Amino acid sequence: MREKVTITTLQAKKARGEKITMLTCYDYPTALLEEKAGVDILLVGDSLAMTVLGHPSTLTATMDVMIVHAQAVRRGAPGAFLIGDMPYMSYQISKKEAIRNAGRFMAEAGCDAVKLEGGRNMAEVVEALTKATIPVMGHLGLTPQSIAQLGGFKAQGRNVDTALRVIEDAKILEEAGAFAILLEAVPPEVGKIITKQASIPIISIGAGPQCDGQLLIVHDMLGFFDAFTPKFVKKYANLNETILQAFREYIDDVTSGRFPASEHFYNMKPGEAARLEAQVKDRNSSAVSQDGM
Repeated sequence: MREKVTITTLQAKKARGEKITMLTCYDYPTALLEEKAGVDILLVGDSLAMTVLGHPSTLTATMDVMIVHAQAVRRGAPGAFLIGDMPYMSYQISKKEAIRNAGRFMAEAGCDAVKLEGGRNMAEVVEALTKATIPVMGHLGLTPQSIAQLGGFKAQGRNVDTALRVIEDAKILEEAGAFAILLEAVPPEVGKIITKQASIPIISIGAGPQCDGQLLIVHDMLGFFDAFTPKFVKKYANLNETILQAFREYIDDVTSGRFPASEHFYNMKPGEAARLEAQVKDRNSSAVSQDGM
């Protein structure tokens, strides 16, 4: 078992200039593999509403669903730094509600931190959670829970005014107590400036190579989600084709009678099959005799 990844681990990596690795994770089998590979941070993202549950956006994720998935991931990856993604309307209503829901991630699922979307408008919530001993990762740029306001899944900070706002929001979140910030779909120039100015780790998901670390949606990088693929995704596998081919071969084997073969079932001990057949025959004969009486 590897040494537990902590906030101190992540801060030390930034200080040494070592890149931080981060992937989403939604279930126990995937968590086992990500843990074995040595991924630093696992995010139980509200993206599971889309990638796992088939919804058109992340807005349908609920706390109860998120907790169940976070518990599964924690069991599979005890050494990784585990972050629970605060779902839509779990923290926007009030600071009290935010603390209660974030506390569920920590107490019920064993998370190491939570993530929430928003800049200066969420500074007070970040500060309240931090004071309640709950570490917070901020999330700036393309924030999927705000797609109605953003007009869809669009890159942010592509002109000077909007870029400056993202840069300022990053500073505000750090001052509010965030231990790290996720930058999504912003130009690399913006990611570079924020990373250089911040004393906390800055993680990129489509924010360029000069951030302190990188995040990808696990289903995207494995080629296991075909709804759409963002520009910033690099596919490391094509599991859709591999799994589809396996399903087709299974169907063909079953319908043709090739499966199951002798190596796929359990044989009785020598002589037992004949004894069983004889006893069944005797019982059937006795039953027929009694019916004829």
